[in-house]
Amino acid sequence: MGLAKQSITQARESLAHDRELADRLPELLRSVAEAENALDTAQESDASDEELRRCGLALDAALTEAMRAAYAKERVLVGLKGYTDRIYRRKVSARPKVRAATLDAEQLLTAREAHRLHGIKRTPQRVV
Repeated sequence: MGLAKQSITQARESLAHDRELADRLPELLRSVAEAENALDTAQESDASDEELRRCGLALDAALTEAMRAAYAKERVLVGLKGYTDRIYRRKVSARPKVRAATLDAEQLLTAREAHRLHGIKRTPQRVV
């Protein structure tokens, strides 16, 4: 069900869930930094391919969670009416705070996609 088709009760539940997720954004950004540092350390120490893959997948998971929280922050800034009224959502999306939140979320999305393309070490599959 799209955002424009939600009832007010569903919109309140979605807003409450998004608030919880948005509140975790700073913590999730710290976990992204820690995962990046772990991957960099593994690369500098010539770790095994399996270790590099494990670190790459951990960074991917951290980026995904942070990106979801950033988009939740954007929806929280739009407010309750944005869940049910697409025209209102579009108008409010032009406000500077919402645009900044959208930019942050899109930067995390871009970082995640770039990491998925080039940052996760591929390992050969084991033949059984």
